[in-house]
Amino acid sequence: MFIDELKKKVVGKGVKIVFTEGEDSRIQEAAFELWRDDVCVPILLGDPDKIREASAARRMDLSPVEIIDPKHYEDIEPMVQEMIKLRKGKMTEEQVREKILHANYFGTMLVKMGKADGLLGGATYSTADTVRPALQLIKAAPGNKGVSSCFLLTKDIPVANSVSQIIMSDCGIVIEPDADQLTEIAIQAARSMRQFGGDPVVALLSYSTNGSAGGDDVEKMKQVKKNLTDLHVDFPFDGEMQFDCAIVPDVAEKKFPESKVAGHANTFIFPNLSAGNIGYKIAARLGGYEAMGPILQGLNAPINDLSRGCNADEVYDMAIVTATQKLFFE
Repeated sequence: MFIDELKKKVVGKGVKIVFTEGEDSRIQEAAFELWRDDVCVPILLGDPDKIREASAARRMDLSPVEIIDPKHYEDIEPMVQEMIKLRKGKMTEEQVREKILHANYFGTMLVKMGKADGLLGGATYSTADTVRPALQLIKAAPGNKGVSSCFLLTKDIPVANSVSQIIMSDCGIVIEPDADQLTEIAIQAARSMRQFGGDPVVALLSYSTNGSAGGDDVEKMKQVKKNLTDLHVDFPFDGEMQFDCAIVPDVAEKKFPESKVAGHANTFIFPNLSAGNIGYKIAARLGGYEAMGPILQGLNAPINDLSRGCNADEVYDMAIVTATQKLFFE
């Protein structure tokens, strides 16, 4: 399985991942298994007594796992002062002291201060509540103007017109990106594919293939292609093209025969969030892919979001993804 290959890369590396919702039973179960398998070093946020009592009732020994209650953290003052600097002019000291007691901000500051390598949240928080502190405190990595997201979709046994590992972007952050934003999203998505061991082949998706139809979105994707060409990026890309042309060699031969990408793409860039979000869910629900994400792209550190409907196995897998990103940062 694909996730097992990633797991082999991170086992024993001691990557510290903070989980903002330590009192959630799904997080506790995943943390226990992650610690037991030496996948990462989990840090749980919440009331230590409640977490240990709840986990013991399910016969899980979390005594080796670090549990932090933000309200009783002895070293919080340096974090407060750093956050005041980061939010200067946007938050008062009083507001900072109030916000930092929230697990999403406290966990993000643990990453910022180097006390954790990455963060995983969203089991009960909204995507916005996970992403906002990351944007405010971790911020975009050098060379990135913005932050986007992708979904990593995997299938153990390829079938006709499918590949075992694909990236779809953006499916969770940027609602209506312009051509420049889509250019950056394409570069970030290609980087994500490489983080997870693949060679990116990028398709710029549309309802049109190589000028077969017109419209603003078509022109936008044409501009993205021009931008990527001018930037001399180090991965193959092409567009605009329809999805079937991007993945089916016979269709590509008829619709876009001169393209070196059409027919065998594995990294798909959607013209807007609506298309991307619908697309990855169709792939997961009807195409039999396992979808992991949203995985944030373009940040200075690995911060990732969970679905509020996630189970412990999905938390476990996303921790592996987050730890893999940390190794790539190094």
